[in-house]
Amino acid sequence: MINQHWLGALTLALSLSWMPLTHAQEQQPVKIGISVSDLSNPYFRQLSRAAEAEAGRIAGDVDVLVVSSAYDLQRQSRQLQRFFTEGYHIMLVSAASYDGLTPTITDLRTQGAKVIAVDVKAEGVDATITTDNNQAGNISCNYIAQQLDGKGTVGVINGPPVSSIIDRVDGCLKVLAQHSAIEVLDTNENGGGTFDGGFERMTHLLTAHPEINAVFAINDPSALGAEQAALAAGRDDVMIVGVDGAPEAKLRIKEDDTLINATAAQFPSKIGALAAELGIRLAVGEELKQPTRLIETELITVRNVWSYRTW
Repeated sequence: MINQHWLGALTLALSLSWMPLTHAQEQQPVKIGISVSDLSNPYFRQLSRAAEAEAGRIAGDVDVLVVSSAYDLQRQSRQLQRFFTEGYHIMLVSAASYDGLTPTITDLRTQGAKVIAVDVKAEGVDATITTDNNQAGNISCNYIAQQLDGKGTVGVINGPPVSSIIDRVDGCLKVLAQHSAIEVLDTNENGGGTFDGGFERMTHLLTAHPEINAVFAINDPSALGAEQAALAAGRDDVMIVGVDGAPEAKLRIKEDDTLINATAAQFPSKIGALAAELGIRLAVGEELKQPTRLIETELITVRNVWSYRTW
């Protein structure tokens, strides 16, 4: 069960209006385990850093362990079990599957763990904090449709079948379906959410559909890989739009030779900080009135990238 020493320290911290807890230094640190999909993605690194910073602000002494599941369900299940065995009883999870972790999560929660889903939905968790991914796909592909004047061919570089990506693609396709002169090409090009996957899938799209005008990529690593593939193929006439608002994507949008015209900015710092806060509140027995939170995205384009704030 959960260690009672730091629970007492946390309770005192909360009663002091979330001021840093000096007494916590005499107790064991608050231990938070974070399992994300891909630590090569700067979005997940920033989410994890923000969670650790917020936990430290609230509780003072914290011990945060961050691992990557690489979208491997069995690996992630083992990670969660390891968290609990090693005393990390607050867990932030970017789940590799919506319901694939349900037995593990249920078992851990029965033993006292508090599990917060971040970035994607997961069955059986205590709370969920994600981007409004349907809205992200909506504004991204609305931008594409506007730039194409409502006509042309659009490809989709998809990703792992987790809720965030499914929702982004759904939001995109709903917008594009409103334009009868826009043809949507194969939506099953799974780039795995990585630069290399984006490069590979874009190469395939350019070969199979040389008439392609634009591409919606489900995240910025995929978009950056897709751009490199297009440039390598001598194609400077394809517009690419991603999701994340990653620093690397914003740098490319600023360049004169860029093919990345926009990215729907997520706010991983907000997600990570809120997840840590809710996890700590749950750990001291608080009941959440709003266990599910959606964070809206904002579109970064060539017009506003110079003044846009960072993550």
